[in-house]
Formats: sequence, structure tokens, C-alpha cells
Amino acid sequence: MDLGIDGRVALVTGGSSGIGRAIAAELAREGARVAISSRSREKLDAAAEEIGASGFVLDSADLDAIPGVVSEVEQALGPIDILVCNTGGPPANADPLAFSREQWEAAYRTLVLAQIALIERVMPGMRERGFGRILNVASTSVREPIGNLMLSNSHRASMITAFKTIARAVAGDGVTLNTLLPGSIATERAYSLAGSADQAEANAAKQVAAGRMGKPEEMAAAAAFFCSARASYVTGETLAVDGGMTRSI
Repeated sequence: MDLGIDGRVALVTGGSSGIGRAIAAELAREGARVAISSRSREKLDAAAEEIGASGFVLDSADLDAIPGVVSEVEQALGPIDILVCNTGGPPANADPLAFSREQWEAAYRTLVLAQIALIERVMPGMRERGFGRILNVASTSVREPIGNLMLSNSHRASMITAFKTIARAVAGDGVTLNTLLPGSIATERAYSLAGSADQAEANAAKQVAAGRMGKPEEMAAAAAFFCSARASYVTGETLAVDGGMTRSI
């Protein structure tokens, strides 16, 4: 299938590892001109070279840096047609009331305010050109909250409604906003939360209908469709990529 994004400029945040890196690599294979961002210059450069992308340092907690980094991307590659909002999760704790105010504010900053700042920066150009794809990488916890991920449950869920609201406002201009909900995906974050890679795999074998963890590349395949020209009539939607783990409709 020709996804119609050859030559399109894509920015994937958190693109140096895990799901973000897989999405960036998939978009690059489809012919997009890809920029990835990350806090770590070392990891960023290595990933960018392997993917065939351009790397830009960005800490999503630094909201004031976002306009400048977006400008750097546009100067290097051209106007951004595709934005993938992807970031690591906040701290976990089995006690949902154990988080400090600072932790709540930090999670809100990275999971909500940073994404809104990015969208505000790229949206005018997308609407003017009549094409834009914005994708949010969230979690199945927005449908079925995970007990030790209170901060992620709360803030990622808020972005589902934000994306739905914005999607309706800009649909007539050729811009779509959609969300992917990763389930148990084989990433360092998932391994860390489970205690080890072996334990994460064992948990998935019991809890996931498919009997295994998903691969980042399987997330990337779904992401590429949402970012494609073919997905022009799909907006404001959420899609779980979870091997059948989620029980809710």
C-alpha cells in the first residue's frame, strides 16, 4: 500500500529508543523525511544514523525550548507535515496517593503541556497547507487504569479528550489527530516496570490474549497508517495495539 507520505516531513519526539524509534524508522522507510528528538545527544545521534533521520535535542519538560526546536527542524527539513507525540512515562507507585505535588506537575508538563505546545506550533502551517497528521502515543491505561501508574492514567486520559476536541475543530482543513494505545510492548520501560525482561514476558504470557509481548515494530505499523494520506477520514480516534489484552470495548 502506498501511504502517500513520500517526501513529507515528520517529527517524532522521544524517537531515540523504543516505540518512538520504531515509528521513526517506519516513517523513514515509507519515504518521509524524519526528525527525531530526545534529551540525550549520544543516544539521539546513534539512532538518527541508523534510521536515516535527523536528530534534535529536546527535553519535553522544557516548554520554552519547543518553538525553537520546531524551527530548527523546519529550517533543516521543511514544514512539518506529521507530528508524533511520544514520551516516556512518569514514575510508578503502588500507592496512588503517594505522589508529590512536584511529581504531579512534572507529569502534567511532559504528558499534556508539551504536546499542546508542539501542536500549537505546527498546527497553523498544517491547516494552511491542507494536510497534517498528529499522532499521540498514550497507553491502554486510559481505558483500563493500571494500579501503579496513577500519573500516567490521569494525564494520558486527559489528552484523549483534548485530541478529540482539537480533531473536530480542524477536520475540515485536512488535519487529523489520533491516538495509539500501546499495551504490553517490549521496551525498556516495560521491562523496568515489571522488574526484568523475563518477568515482563512471563506476565504477558498470562495476561495478553496473544500470549506474548508486542514488538515496537507492530506499534509502528499502526502508526504509519494513522500518519498516512490514506487515513484522511480517520480522526479523533484511539486504537489499542495490545494483542487483545484490553477487555473493554
